[in-house]
Amino acid sequence: MGLTPLGDGRYGAELGLVWAVGDKAHGGLLLVLLAQAALARLDSETAVQGGAPGLDPLAIGAEFLRAPDPGPVELHTEVLKLGRTASVAAVRLFQAGRLMLSATVTAGRLPDEAPRWTDLPDLPAEPPADALDPSRNGGSPGQGLAAACELRFDASTTPFAVGEQGPPVVRGWTRPLGEEPDVLFALLAGDILPPTVFNLGGGVGWAPTVQLTALMRGRPAPGWLRLESRSATVAGPWFDEDLTVIDSAGRLVCQARQIALSPLVP
Repeated sequence: MGLTPLGDGRYGAELGLVWAVGDKAHGGLLLVLLAQAALARLDSETAVQGGAPGLDPLAIGAEFLRAPDPGPVELHTEVLKLGRTASVAAVRLFQAGRLMLSATVTAGRLPDEAPRWTDLPDLPAEPPADALDPSRNGGSPGQGLAAACELRFDASTTPFAVGEQGPPVVRGWTRPLGEEPDVLFALLAGDILPPTVFNLGGGVGWAPTVQLTALMRGRPAPGWLRLESRSATVAGPWFDEDLTVIDSAGRLVCQARQIALSPLVP
C-alpha cells in the first residue's frame, strides 16, 4: 500500500479489504500507514537540511479513536523534532473529514549490531507440521489476513479454535507472500495474532484496540517471524496484550503492547 503526497505534509491512501478484519481495516496496517506518513515527512524535512533520508521507525504510539471503513483516508503530519539520533512526528488519520487515529512516531536508525543481552520466548524458528493454517478454513480459501500473508497458529495455544479454553497466551508465525519481511511488516506483525482473550471462552468477536504502542528493535532477517502474545490481566471490558516478534535469526524485531476491549463482556 502506497501513500500519495498531497502537499503541506498531507498524504492520501486507500483502505481496501485485503488487510482487513471483517469490514474494518486491520490495526497493524493502520500502524504501518501512520508510520509511513511520519517517515515520509521526516525524510523530506531531513533532506531539506542536508541530512540522509531513509529513517527507520523506532517507536509509535497510536490512539484508535474510531475504526475506519474501506475507502480513501488522508493523513496529516507535523514535525515535532528533527534530531541527529531521534526525530519525532505527529500523524492524524482522517476519513471524510473525521479524525479516526492519532499517533506519535519516533524515527532514527535501527541498530545493526547483535544484542548484548536478550530474554525472549523460546519458539521454533519455523511452524511445526501441526500448526494451524487459517488460509484453509474448513476447506475454503481464507479471507482478509489469512489471504494477505502467510499465517500459522500454534495449535497448543489456540484452544478456542476447537471450542476449548486455556490461558490468554497465543503463539504463531507469519511472513509476507512472495517476499521477505521488512521493518514495516514486522510492525504489522505486532498486531496480527488472534486476541488472547478468545482462549478464555465465551466465543469470539471484534476486540477493538484502544491504544497500541510498538517499539521496533531491529531489521528482520529473511524467513518466518515468530510471535508470542500474552495478557497479564483481563478485567471488566478491558484486556491487555504484549506481543513479541522474533525473526528467523532469533533476534527481537518488535515489541507491541496494547489495551483493548474484550468481546467477552457485553
